[in-house]
Amino acid sequence: MKRYMCKTCERTFNALTGTPLAHLHKRELWLDYARALVDGVSLRKAAWRVGVHLETSFRWRHRFLAAAKTDKACALTGIVEADETFILKSAKGSKTLVGRAPRKRGGKAKKKGLSTDEHDAILIVRDRHGTTTDQMLPDLQAKTFATYLAPIVAKDAVLVSDGRDAYGAFAQAEKILHVPIIASRGEHVYKGFHIQNVNGYMSRFKGWLRPFNGVASKYLPSYLSWRRTIEREGERFTPERCLQVACGCRST
Repeated sequence: MKRYMCKTCERTFNALTGTPLAHLHKRELWLDYARALVDGVSLRKAAWRVGVHLETSFRWRHRFLAAAKTDKACALTGIVEADETFILKSAKGSKTLVGRAPRKRGGKAKKKGLSTDEHDAILIVRDRHGTTTDQMLPDLQAKTFATYLAPIVAKDAVLVSDGRDAYGAFAQAEKILHVPIIASRGEHVYKGFHIQNVNGYMSRFKGWLRPFNGVASKYLPSYLSWRRTIEREGERFTPERCLQVACGCRST
Protein backbone atom coordinates (compact mmCIF):
# COMPACT_ATOMS: atom_id res chain seq x y z
CA MET A 1 0.00 0.00 0.00
CA LYS A 2 1.34 3.39 -0.99
CA ARG A 3 2.74 5.51 1.82
CA TYR A 4 2.86 9.30 2.10
CA MET A 5 4.92 11.72 4.16
CA CYS A 6 3.71 14.73 6.09
CA LYS A 7 5.85 17.71 5.10
CA THR A 8 5.44 19.27 8.55
CA CYS A 9 6.34 16.39 10.88
CA GLU A 10 7.90 14.07 8.27
CA ARG A 11 5.91 11.10 9.55
CA THR A 12 4.70 8.60 7.01
CA PHE A 13 1.16 7.28 6.69
CA ASN A 14 -1.11 5.38 4.32
CA ALA A 15 -4.82 5.30 3.54
CA LEU A 16 -5.55 3.10 6.58
CA THR A 17 -3.61 5.13 9.14
CA GLY A 18 -5.89 6.19 11.95
CA THR A 19 -8.65 3.72 10.99
CA PRO A 20 -9.63 0.56 12.90
CA LEU A 21 -8.05 -1.52 10.12
CA ALA A 22 -4.58 -0.05 10.55
CA HIS A 23 -1.87 -2.65 11.17
CA LEU A 24 -4.12 -5.61 10.33
CA HIS A 25 -2.40 -8.13 8.10
CA LYS A 26 -3.62 -10.34 5.22
CA ARG A 27 -5.43 -7.55 3.35
CA GLU A 28 -6.11 -9.96 0.49
CA LEU A 29 -8.59 -11.77 2.78
CA TRP A 30 -10.48 -8.72 4.04
CA LEU A 31 -13.11 -8.73 1.31
CA ASP A 32 -13.93 -12.37 2.03
CA TYR A 33 -14.19 -11.59 5.73
CA ALA A 34 -16.43 -8.61 4.96
CA ARG A 35 -18.69 -11.01 3.05
CA ALA A 36 -18.94 -13.15 6.18
CA LEU A 37 -20.07 -10.05 8.12
CA VAL A 38 -22.65 -9.24 5.46
CA ASP A 39 -23.94 -12.81 5.70
CA GLY A 40 -24.01 -12.66 9.51
CA VAL A 41 -22.21 -15.94 10.14
CA SER A 42 -20.59 -17.04 13.39
CA LEU A 43 -16.98 -16.36 14.29
CA ARG A 44 -16.06 -20.00 13.74
CA LYS A 45 -17.77 -20.19 10.36
CA ALA A 46 -16.20 -16.89 9.27
CA ALA A 47 -12.77 -18.23 10.26
CA TRP A 48 -13.39 -21.42 8.27
CA ARG A 49 -14.63 -19.52 5.22
CA VAL A 50 -11.67 -17.17 5.08
CA GLY A 51 -9.01 -19.58 6.26
CA VAL A 52 -7.85 -17.75 9.38
CA HIS A 53 -7.50 -18.76 13.02
CA LEU A 54 -10.53 -18.36 15.29
CA GLU A 55 -8.69 -15.74 17.36
CA THR A 56 -7.97 -13.79 14.17
CA SER A 57 -11.65 -14.00 13.23
CA PHE A 58 -12.57 -12.58 16.64
CA ARG A 59 -10.06 -9.74 16.37
CA TRP A 60 -11.10 -8.87 12.81
CA ARG A 61 -14.80 -8.86 13.66
CA HIS A 62 -14.41 -6.26 16.35
CA ARG A 63 -11.98 -4.18 14.31
CA PHE A 64 -14.38 -4.21 11.35
CA LEU A 65 -17.23 -3.10 13.64
CA ALA A 66 -15.31 -0.51 15.68
CA ALA A 67 -16.14 2.52 13.51
CA ALA A 68 -19.84 1.60 13.29
CA LYS A 69 -20.16 1.70 17.08
CA THR A 70 -19.95 5.50 17.04
CA ASP A 71 -21.97 5.95 13.85
CA LYS A 72 -25.29 6.65 15.53
CA ALA A 73 -28.13 8.94 14.57
CA CYS A 74 -27.69 12.36 16.16
CA ALA A 75 -31.23 13.62 15.48
CA LEU A 76 -34.61 11.89 15.31
CA THR A 77 -37.55 13.87 13.99
CA GLY A 78 -41.27 13.65 13.35
CA ILE A 79 -42.89 10.70 15.10
CA VAL A 80 -40.20 9.17 17.31
CA GLU A 81 -40.79 5.78 18.92
CA ALA A 82 -38.84 4.66 21.98
CA ASP A 83 -38.82 1.39 23.89
CA GLU A 84 -36.47 -0.85 25.83
CA THR A 85 -35.50 -4.44 25.23
CA PHE A 86 -33.74 -6.75 27.66
CA ILE A 87 -31.14 -9.44 27.05
CA LEU A 88 -29.87 -11.79 29.72
CA LYS A 89 -26.42 -10.68 30.86
CA SER A 90 -23.59 -12.85 29.60
CA ALA A 91 -19.96 -13.28 30.58
CA LYS A 92 -19.32 -15.56 27.61
CA GLY A 93 -15.59 -16.05 27.12
CA SER A 94 -14.64 -14.78 30.58
CA LYS A 95 -12.32 -17.01 32.60
CA THR A 96 -13.69 -15.83 35.92
CA LEU A 97 -17.20 -14.91 37.01
CA VAL A 98 -18.05 -12.53 39.81
CA GLY A 99 -21.24 -12.82 41.79
CA ARG A 100 -22.72 -15.96 40.25
CA ALA A 101 -22.00 -19.52 39.23
CA PRO A 102 -21.66 -20.40 35.54
CA ARG A 103 -24.93 -21.18 33.79
CA LYS A 104 -25.69 -23.18 30.72
CA ARG A 105 -25.98 -21.35 27.42
CA GLY A 106 -29.52 -20.06 26.98
CA GLY A 107 -30.14 -20.11 30.73
CA LYS A 108 -32.76 -18.11 32.57
CA ALA A 109 -32.63 -15.34 35.13
CA LYS A 110 -33.04 -16.37 38.76
CA LYS A 111 -35.52 -13.59 39.53
CA LYS A 112 -38.84 -12.97 37.86
CA GLY A 113 -39.29 -9.82 35.82
CA LEU A 114 -36.83 -7.63 33.99
CA SER A 115 -34.14 -5.62 35.70
CA THR A 116 -30.59 -4.46 35.14
CA ASP A 117 -29.41 -6.88 37.86
CA GLU A 118 -29.56 -9.85 35.52
CA HIS A 119 -30.32 -8.26 32.16
CA ASP A 120 -28.68 -5.81 29.81
CA ALA A 121 -31.22 -3.05 29.21
CA ILE A 122 -31.09 -1.53 25.73
CA LEU A 123 -32.89 1.67 24.81
CA ILE A 124 -33.85 1.78 21.14
CA VAL A 125 -35.14 4.98 19.56
CA ARG A 126 -36.39 5.06 15.98
CA ASP A 127 -38.36 7.54 13.89
CA ARG A 128 -40.70 6.84 10.98
CA HIS A 129 -37.90 7.58 8.51
CA GLY A 130 -36.03 4.53 9.81
CA THR A 131 -33.38 6.62 11.55
CA THR A 132 -32.30 4.55 14.55
CA THR A 133 -30.07 4.79 17.57
CA ASP A 134 -29.58 2.64 20.64
CA GLN A 135 -27.92 2.76 24.01
CA MET A 136 -27.15 0.23 26.72
CA LEU A 137 -28.57 1.58 29.95
CA PRO A 138 -26.73 1.30 33.28
CA ASP A 139 -30.06 1.59 35.11
CA LEU A 140 -33.72 2.42 34.53
CA GLN A 141 -33.77 5.77 36.32
CA ALA A 142 -35.64 8.66 34.68
CA LYS A 143 -32.52 10.84 34.63
CA THR A 144 -30.65 8.12 32.72
CA PHE A 145 -33.32 8.06 30.01
CA ALA A 146 -33.25 11.85 29.84
CA THR A 147 -29.46 11.88 29.46
CA TYR A 148 -29.63 9.79 26.30
CA LEU A 149 -32.90 11.12 24.86
CA ALA A 150 -32.36 14.87 25.25
CA PRO A 151 -29.56 15.27 22.67
CA ILE A 152 -31.27 13.25 19.92
CA VAL A 153 -35.04 13.82 20.06
CA ALA A 154 -36.05 16.96 18.16
CA LYS A 155 -37.96 19.54 20.18
CA ASP A 156 -40.87 19.48 17.71
CA ALA A 157 -41.05 15.67 17.62
CA VAL A 158 -43.89 13.54 18.90
CA LEU A 159 -42.48 10.96 21.29
CA VAL A 160 -44.38 7.68 21.37
CA SER A 161 -43.40 5.15 24.01
CA ASP A 162 -44.61 2.44 26.32
CA GLY A 163 -45.99 3.42 29.70
CA ARG A 164 -42.67 3.80 31.52
CA ASP A 165 -42.79 6.97 33.62
CA ALA A 166 -39.27 7.97 32.57
CA TYR A 167 -40.48 8.88 29.07
CA GLY A 168 -43.26 11.06 30.39
CA ALA A 169 -40.90 12.84 32.78
CA PHE A 170 -38.44 13.51 29.96
CA ALA A 171 -41.14 14.79 27.59
CA GLN A 172 -42.60 17.08 30.25
CA ALA A 173 -39.20 18.52 31.11
CA GLU A 174 -38.33 19.12 27.44
CA LYS A 175 -41.89 20.27 26.53
CA ILE A 176 -42.18 17.54 23.90
CA LEU A 177 -45.55 16.06 22.96
CA HIS A 178 -45.71 12.54 24.39
CA VAL A 179 -48.10 9.71 23.52
CA PRO A 180 -47.84 6.71 25.88
CA ILE A 181 -49.04 3.33 24.61
CA ILE A 182 -49.76 1.10 27.59
CA ALA A 183 -49.98 -2.51 26.41
CA SER A 184 -50.98 -3.78 29.87
CA ARG A 185 -54.28 -1.94 29.38
CA GLY A 186 -54.76 -3.49 25.97
CA GLU A 187 -53.56 -0.38 24.16
CA HIS A 188 -51.65 -0.90 20.92
CA VAL A 189 -52.66 2.07 18.78
CA TYR A 190 -53.91 5.51 19.82
CA LYS A 191 -55.20 7.78 17.07
CA GLY A 192 -52.72 6.33 14.62
CA PHE A 193 -49.78 6.44 17.04
CA HIS A 194 -48.02 3.20 17.96
CA ILE A 195 -44.61 1.73 18.75
CA GLN A 196 -44.80 -1.08 16.20
CA ASN A 197 -41.93 0.42 14.20
CA VAL A 198 -39.43 0.24 17.07
CA ASN A 199 -40.83 -3.07 18.30
CA GLY A 200 -40.40 -4.56 14.83
CA TYR A 201 -36.78 -3.42 14.84
CA MET A 202 -36.19 -5.03 18.23
CA SER A 203 -37.77 -8.27 17.02
CA ARG A 204 -35.52 -8.35 13.96
CA PHE A 205 -32.47 -7.62 16.10
CA LYS A 206 -33.19 -10.44 18.54
CA GLY A 207 -34.00 -12.88 15.76
CA TRP A 208 -30.76 -12.00 13.98
CA LEU A 209 -28.78 -12.27 17.24
CA ARG A 210 -30.13 -15.71 18.16
CA PRO A 211 -27.86 -17.83 15.88
CA PHE A 212 -24.78 -16.41 17.61
CA ASN A 213 -25.75 -18.50 20.69
CA GLY A 214 -25.21 -15.75 23.19
CA VAL A 215 -23.14 -12.57 23.03
CA ALA A 216 -20.98 -11.37 25.91
CA SER A 217 -22.42 -8.23 27.46
CA LYS A 218 -19.20 -6.28 26.92
CA TYR A 219 -19.38 -6.94 23.17
CA LEU A 220 -23.09 -6.23 22.80
CA PRO A 221 -22.51 -2.63 21.55
CA SER A 222 -20.60 -4.07 18.58
CA TYR A 223 -23.54 -6.28 17.65
CA LEU A 224 -25.96 -3.39 18.07
CA SER A 225 -23.86 -1.34 15.67
CA TRP A 226 -23.65 -4.28 13.26
CA ARG A 227 -27.45 -4.54 13.16
CA ARG A 228 -27.86 -0.76 12.78
CA THR A 229 -25.56 -0.89 9.77
CA ILE A 230 -27.48 -3.76 8.19
CA GLU A 231 -30.79 -1.91 8.65
CA ARG A 232 -29.43 1.42 7.43
CA GLU A 233 -27.57 0.12 4.41
CA GLY A 234 -30.12 -2.45 3.29
CA GLU A 235 -29.23 -3.89 -0.12
CA ARG A 236 -26.27 -1.52 -0.30
CA PHE A 237 -24.55 -3.49 2.45
CA THR A 238 -22.16 -5.37 0.20
CA PRO A 239 -18.69 -6.63 1.19
CA GLU A 240 -17.22 -3.55 -0.48
CA ARG A 241 -19.51 -1.24 1.49
CA CYS A 242 -18.72 -3.20 4.65
CA LEU A 243 -15.05 -2.38 4.21
CA GLN A 244 -15.89 1.29 3.67
CA VAL A 245 -17.87 1.32 6.92
CA ALA A 246 -15.01 -0.43 8.70
CA CYS A 247 -12.68 2.36 7.57
CA GLY A 248 -15.04 4.99 8.97
CA CYS A 249 -16.82 6.05 5.77
CA ARG A 250 -20.22 7.12 7.05
CA SER A 251 -23.48 6.99 5.13
CA THR A 252 -24.49 9.98 3.04
